[in-house]
Amino acid sequence: MALKCGIVGLTNIGKTTIFNCFSENKAEVTNFSFSTDKSNLGTIKVPDQRLYELEKLQPTEKIIPTVVDIIDVPGIAKGASEGEGTGNKFLGDIRNTDALIHVLRCFDDDNLPHVEGSVDPVRDMEILNFELQIKDAESVDKKIIRTEKIAKSGDKEAKKALEVLNIYKEHLENFKPAHTAPVKEEDKKYVKDLNLLTIKPVMYVCNVDEESAVNGNKYTEAVFEALKNENTQILIIAAALEADIAELETEEERQEFLEDAGLTEPGVHKLIRAAYDMLNLQTFFTVGPKEIRAWTLKKGMTAPEAAGVIHSDLQKGFIRAEVMHYEDFIELGSEQKCKEKGKFHVEGKSYVVQDGDILNIRFNV
Repeated sequence: MALKCGIVGLTNIGKTTIFNCFSENKAEVTNFSFSTDKSNLGTIKVPDQRLYELEKLQPTEKIIPTVVDIIDVPGIAKGASEGEGTGNKFLGDIRNTDALIHVLRCFDDDNLPHVEGSVDPVRDMEILNFELQIKDAESVDKKIIRTEKIAKSGDKEAKKALEVLNIYKEHLENFKPAHTAPVKEEDKKYVKDLNLLTIKPVMYVCNVDEESAVNGNKYTEAVFEALKNENTQILIIAAALEADIAELETEEERQEFLEDAGLTEPGVHKLIRAAYDMLNLQTFFTVGPKEIRAWTLKKGMTAPEAAGVIHSDLQKGFIRAEVMHYEDFIELGSEQKCKEKGKFHVEGKSYVVQDGDILNIRFNV
């Protein structure tokens, strides 16, 4: 599915270092503000141990994980909404994402000067949020002007749209993100075309030094306190440490390095999974001797829609889905055992696919 997460933050906070840890498309890392004039796009494999557990029961020629697109947006500075630094171009790049990973600098380094003169992740968070809110307010204002002309003709739909737009306008002018505006779910359609920056789901990544990789530090404590009333996820990642791990050649070396640092797995793995979940995605599997493959599906989608993810012809000619759940298959050890224990189901067009379902689609060409 063509869904994208954007990595955002101020300049010199470690975004690109994190991006490089999980992307095969390496981007340049420098100590200079505004040192790049383009965003970096990487297609990231979503780590899923279930694929390898399935292989133990069904030997296969290849394993194919599912993926998420990640955009590393160059650092934004105070005044970006007015064109400061790399400015408007990159705010536009953020607009084309479905969710945001907001990286905050939570480490000291005399060799890497902070663009604001000191390390303060809460201030940095407020600066970036303010820039995004200003841009959203501009978008809403422009649509209000267009909608007012239509509403004057007596168009009821335009009048309703105007009412909703003014709620967003007031909310944004009070320095609050669009996603917390007091608007009914069915009324959000009136701003859907604006693709507002602050309406996107967001998670926060505290980039720390190696010594703080496990327990955090005073900076991460400040971030957790500032966001304690927000419904958002916060991760602690030591980007420089993760970069060193990513450079190691063997899995054994990486695991040993992790254990020495007191970690059980690379932090970027947690980040990728959290981003996948934030996009409201889930995974289903197809299992066979040719390949075991993970497929991406929006939560709440049906079996025919899952068939369409595999190939449009499967959705058009969908007859039924044969379904086993991952846990049942692993516990019982085979399709035949699942059938014997009543864990093999035949489902029709209304079946809502669950995370971890193993599907075999029956269809007519």
